[in-house]
Amino acid sequence: MQNFIVKSLLVVVLSFFGTKEKHPIFMSVTELEYNAKEKLLEISCKIFTDDFEKTLRIVYNTKVDLVDVAKKTAMDKLVNDYIKKHLSVQVDKKETTLKYVGFEIIEEAVFCYFEIDDIINPKKITISNNLLFDYKKEQISIMHVSVNGKRQSAKLSNPEKIATFNF
Repeated sequence: MQNFIVKSLLVVVLSFFGTKEKHPIFMSVTELEYNAKEKLLEISCKIFTDDFEKTLRIVYNTKVDLVDVAKKTAMDKLVNDYIKKHLSVQVDKKETTLKYVGFEIIEEAVFCYFEIDDIINPKKITISNNLLFDYKKEQISIMHVSVNGKRQSAKLSNPEKIATFNF
């Protein structure tokens, strides 16, 4: 019996590693944190590098390499444009403008950074987030929003793309 369990487990493990997908889940994590001292919202989006590169290749029909330092300027333009088209934030029912700060690669993920200026003690934050929804129908967006020490979270499953947070 034990031999059967070991063989079954081995088959499952080998079949997982034999797939073309590098990870079994398609997810991004977006965090917004209110910085009262600077009067701004600090935003970070964590996206699997391989999924993001594939999406950018498809959307912009160009070669994409987020890791190559020599291509950083060109990649900044793609990252900024894509995220601004797929992530928007309303604060107290007013549209805001995302200001691109940059991106960095940390392990298997791309961290993209943005700021929203001139925010004073937000009460209601509404986020439209469909990052990578055009890549995989299974895509999930996890969002965490922190204002004055209070943190709220939401999960959006494609095609659902709107979440509202009240503080």
